[in-house]
Amino acid sequence: MQNKETFSYTYSAKQQEEIKKIREKYLPKEADKMEQLRRLDESVTRKGTIVSLVVGIIGTLVMGFGMSCCMVWTDTMLILGIIVGVVGIAALSAAYPLYNYVTKKEREKIAPEIIRLSDELMK
Repeated sequence: MQNKETFSYTYSAKQQEEIKKIREKYLPKEADKMEQLRRLDESVTRKGTIVSLVVGIIGTLVMGFGMSCCMVWTDTMLILGIIVGVVGIAALSAAYPLYNYVTKKEREKIAPEIIRLSDELMK
């Protein structure tokens, strides 16, 4: 007598969705023009944001160092602390104009591609 027992298992709906999401990561993607347009538009401000954040954070740290020099070592480093603090304030105030400058340059660089893609999508 032959006993042919088989075992089959199906995943739950939650697991099926997770499997599909993981599988989609590894499938070749088609170049969706709308998604490409969104990515290009987002990339314009990304570089300016990163540069201005770095300058702003460095300026904040320099200003904080200048403040601590003024508060802790009032007799020996007061003048140096004031100078360092002013340099930090200058870096902080340069962060936003730097953001505008970098974003403007990136827009000029990417504008032809965005206009080409938007023209294709509008037709």
